[in-house]
Amino acid sequence: MREISSRDNATARELAQLSGSARERRKRGMSVIEGVHLCAAYLDGGGAPRDLFVTRAGQAHPEVAALLARSAVQPTMLADALFRSISALENGVGVLMLIDTPRPRLPARIDADCVYLDRLQDPGNVGTVLRTCAAVKVRRVFTAPGTAWCWSPKVLRAGMGAHFHLDLHESVAWDEIAARIDVAVRAAVARQARALWEVDLRAPAIWLFGQEGGGLDARLLASASQRVAIPQSDAVESLNVGVAAALCLYEQMRQRTQPG
Repeated sequence: MREISSRDNATARELAQLSGSARERRKRGMSVIEGVHLCAAYLDGGGAPRDLFVTRAGQAHPEVAALLARSAVQPTMLADALFRSISALENGVGVLMLIDTPRPRLPARIDADCVYLDRLQDPGNVGTVLRTCAAVKVRRVFTAPGTAWCWSPKVLRAGMGAHFHLDLHESVAWDEIAARIDVAVRAAVARQARALWEVDLRAPAIWLFGQEGGGLDARLLASASQRVAIPQSDAVESLNVGVAAALCLYEQMRQRTQPG
């Protein structure tokens, strides 16, 4: 196994750039996934990493050893201090992968359940919505320009492996997909709409979830064939978008699995 201890090493410099720069990751079409859970989820989804890096202590960890045995890539060992300078985790076990960021093609026709995220800023919210989508088998997610990057380290951690069960289309303007839609368009709003459980949600749909604070863009609202709201008290202005998305998508699943 090759071992690197110097920060001046070309591979170490490249890894540090990718780990620390969203711009560099987008430019090169690569992502960094770190930790046993995410790396295992990636392999479970049939992923093949470009590179695999471990520390000496990580190599001896039983779960990391199992990952190394499953991967066809020869790992590179990083000195502990070097790995810590690159890692985004405070208490990781010393394993990370470089992967090609998946870029699925836009479907010619959108005829199944999906979600459109309109300029969500918080990585935790984006990751939470992705995790919910995977849980309820809504496989396709679109994000509007200005939405937190799905393959950023914070969104990956919040998603807890959901990424590897989804088709993620990022920075897609609404105009690019509007003509392809052959399902209902459901907008989640805070007020002045029918209560979530009063709306028939059994037909396939694209759900629209808007920016924290600002909500959905006016053009998106105008495109909606259904507007739904989650009843709440006046104690809060609105629910967290991650919570709202979970309630909407689970109510959709409930209506389909428990008729009447």
